[in-house]
Amino acid sequence: PADAFHLHRRARGHRARVLGMLLVHLDGEHRLNLRRAPDVRAACREAYGPPDGPLVVSLRELLGVIGAHEWRAKGVDVPALGARIHPHYGVFSPVRGEYVDLVARAPLPGSGAGPRPRTAFDIGTGTGVLAAVLARRGVGRVIATDTNPRAVVCARDNVERLGLAGRVDVLRTGLFPPGRAALVVCNPPWLPARPTSAVEQGVYDPGGAMLHGYLAGLAAHLEPAGEGWLVLSDLAEHLQLRTREQLLESIRAAGLRVVDRLDVAPRHSRATDPDDPLHAARAAEVTSLWRLGNAQEAF
Repeated sequence: PADAFHLHRRARGHRARVLGMLLVHLDGEHRLNLRRAPDVRAACREAYGPPDGPLVVSLRELLGVIGAHEWRAKGVDVPALGARIHPHYGVFSPVRGEYVDLVARAPLPGSGAGPRPRTAFDIGTGTGVLAAVLARRGVGRVIATDTNPRAVVCARDNVERLGLAGRVDVLRTGLFPPGRAALVVCNPPWLPARPTSAVEQGVYDPGGAMLHGYLAGLAAHLEPAGEGWLVLSDLAEHLQLRTREQLLESIRAAGLRVVDRLDVAPRHSRATDPDDPLHAARAAEVTSLWRLGNAQEAF
C-alpha cells in the first residue's frame, strides 16, 4: 500500500508539473484576453488581491482559482450547522462532512445536566467550520487559530456570515493560543506526506508535524477535567504510512489518555470507486474522534 501511495503521488506530481508548463497571460486588470475566455477578474482578485500589473500564471493554477471562486460563491452545505460554509482560495473545503458530524455529536466535557464549556480552542481552523459547530452547540467562547493568513480571513468571513462573531475569535498564531480551555479540538491533515499546493496543506502534514505538535502541547492547555478532541482518519494506517501503535504511543508520551473514541465510515465517492488507485485503503478507512484527557487525572 505504501508503494502504491507513493507511485500515485509521483504520478500526480508529474501531471501537475506538465500542466504547469502551459501558461496564460493576464493583463493589468486581471483580464484573460483570449477568444471566448471567461471573465476571471473577480476570481483573480480573491486569490491575488487588487490588480498590480500584468501576470503570467499556469492554466492549471488559473483553473484552480476559478474553481475556488465558484466554491466561495456557492458555499458547501453543512447539515450539522444548518447553513453553508464558504471556502476561500487556498483553504481546505469541508466537503467530507463525516468529521464535522463527529464534532457535532460527541458529548461535550462535563455536559449532561451541567453547563456547556465556557471556552474551547479550535486548532488549525481552516474555514472555521468546527469553531462554528462548537459555538452553535453552546460553548460560550471559541478561540480558533491558524497559521495560514488566507484561512484566518476565510474563518472570520464565515463566522460573520453565521452571526457568531461575538462568540468566535479567529487568531493567526501557532498551534495554541495563550491559556487553557475545557475543550481543545484539532483536525490535523490526515496523511504524513509533503503537500504540492497550498490547498493540499489541509490533507498532507510532512512528518505528522501538526499531529505531534498538537498532542505534545495539549495537556498544558487543558483545564482540569478538560478534553482534547483529535479528529483523524486511519487512512495513513491502511497506506502503511503510520501504525496505530505509533499513534497510541504518541498519545501516551504526551501525558494523555484515551477517554473514548467515536468512529464513522467515510461517505465520499472515492471510498466506493474500484478504479481509484488507492481503493483498498479508502474502502477500509474509518474517521475517528479521539477524546483525550490528562493522564494524571485518570483516577
